[in-house]
Amino acid sequence: MVLSISRRRILAGLAVALAAVTVTHFTVASADDTAAPAPSPELKPIFNGEDLSGWDGDSRLWSVRDGVIHGETTPENPSKGNTFLIWEGGNVGDFELRLSFRCSVTNNSGIQYRSTRVTEGKQATNDWVVKGYQHEVRNEEDFPNVPSFIYDEKGSRKRMCMVGEVAVWDADGKKVLRDDLIDQAGFKELMKVDDWNDVVIIAKGNNIKHYLNGRLVLDFTDKHPEKALSEGVLALQLHGGKPMWTEFKDVRLAQF
Repeated sequence: MVLSISRRRILAGLAVALAAVTVTHFTVASADDTAAPAPSPELKPIFNGEDLSGWDGDSRLWSVRDGVIHGETTPENPSKGNTFLIWEGGNVGDFELRLSFRCSVTNNSGIQYRSTRVTEGKQATNDWVVKGYQHEVRNEEDFPNVPSFIYDEKGSRKRMCMVGEVAVWDADGKKVLRDDLIDQAGFKELMKVDDWNDVVIIAKGNNIKHYLNGRLVLDFTDKHPEKALSEGVLALQLHGGKPMWTEFKDVRLAQF
């Protein structure tokens, strides 16, 4: 009888210990999970793969080639400042955007979201200018000039959140909570130079997450009382300056 009670106590102790280990392991795994979530069932294509119906941009510079959006500037056909291909489907607030990009190494591009179209003033250097949050697009793998960081296009905060960071921006400025989501070596393995790269952008409330090729590369929360953006247009960028080309495909959007 005594032996039976002892066994029960031992087994009960083991069960408690195992439960504690399991819970601890689950919590750590959850906190450090950097894999992109499964695509939202609400995702819908916003580019038809044939023409630029539903998009507005400089027809000299934007076209569809082999089923992908192609933007290109040349010495003979330059852009006066940064110019954008703007989605005409209305403003987006909380959303999930998925697409793939590739571009040349001579310049950079970007994916604008929760942005505003600029039609007047010195910033309106052409008819397709926007300002706001930008997912940087580059054909580079060396920090810090890599794709996926958040840039404040036409704004005052410039590089708002860099690749690898978990950061918050409030009235007192930027605070980096972590900078170890991915390091230089990990990014070089992740980034596909001269090839297609997959992007996921998820914005919910004041939190924004960028994923590159299936991995979380930054997590940004904008708590600035005046400069945080809650909604706006989507657009694709051709950068002014050196001749360049950029391409996008499989552009899909879900709004929440």
